[in-house]
Amino acid sequence: MRVLVTGGAGYIGSHMVSLLARTGAEVTVLDDLSTGHSDALRGGKFVQGDIADASTTASLLKSRGIEAVVHFAACSLVAESVADPLKYYTRNVGGTVSLLKAMRDAAVEKLVFSSTAAVYGNPVRQPIDEAHPTQPVNPYGSSKLAIERMLAECHGAYGLRVVSLRYFNAAGADAQAGLGERHDRETHLIPLVLRAASRNTSVSVFGDDHPTRDGTCVRDYIHVSDLCDAHLRALDWLATGARYDCFNLGNGDGATVLEVIEAARRVTGRGIRIQRAPRRPGDPASLVADPTRARRVLGWQPAHAGIEGIVRDAWAFEQLRGR
Repeated sequence: MRVLVTGGAGYIGSHMVSLLARTGAEVTVLDDLSTGHSDALRGGKFVQGDIADASTTASLLKSRGIEAVVHFAACSLVAESVADPLKYYTRNVGGTVSLLKAMRDAAVEKLVFSSTAAVYGNPVRQPIDEAHPTQPVNPYGSSKLAIERMLAECHGAYGLRVVSLRYFNAAGADAQAGLGERHDRETHLIPLVLRAASRNTSVSVFGDDHPTRDGTCVRDYIHVSDLCDAHLRALDWLATGARYDCFNLGNGDGATVLEVIEAARRVTGRGIRIQRAPRRPGDPASLVADPTRARRVLGWQPAHAGIEGIVRDAWAFEQLRGR
């Protein structure tokens, strides 16, 4: 299959490009490098550009004979989205509008979309399945939900084949391939904890009075390699018919902040100091996926379910970066 990966130089996108290349797909990467890294590419043809340029994207789709698109390109920082919502609607929603116009022009009908559990907002029941109400509480989640609704309407109007994959907490790394999290402004817990271990600094714990087993927030961490496997299965599923669907991607189990830190202590063999801080406004106590539909429909089964294994892979990449 000839696949275009937008945002393919980013964290999850680069792992996806690596997997596609290993399976023999002909991969083209389109990335503006605003947050990605060209040296993270492990295969494919790289084109630096912006999906907002619909005519250039359409020409690329045609010239490369693209059959399907895996769409990662987006802004994804919750706090930034609250401070600058127009950036998120312009880049995420507007960029996807341009991408869809280019796909229509080039007669490309298959799209796998990188969505998020942020579309659900504060949970009203757990674990969260796909029928859970979608009530995002920040512009990032709202922009992703707006895209999902647009994709559903394009499926109805134009026959676009779409799978939206709602990630919970992406984590881990493929250190053997030299791939992992390289955010210039790191906000994810596991790399922050490992950075504290590496640099002998402390890590902040926001709230220890949540209604959870140890008072800290619970999150469902899913290994980046398992996420990419789900995208590959979604591409295969789209190839079998004209479809539209959404699937949750998580392990169906959660780890608290303190459990993540304790796993990091075991993996690194280092004492990691914590600094307790007040709860962050709008931080749900627990977010855990019900991934039953993805397992049943796509035949997807996470291979890296344990938090310690996820942390171990992320630590291997952190050590690689420190050399």
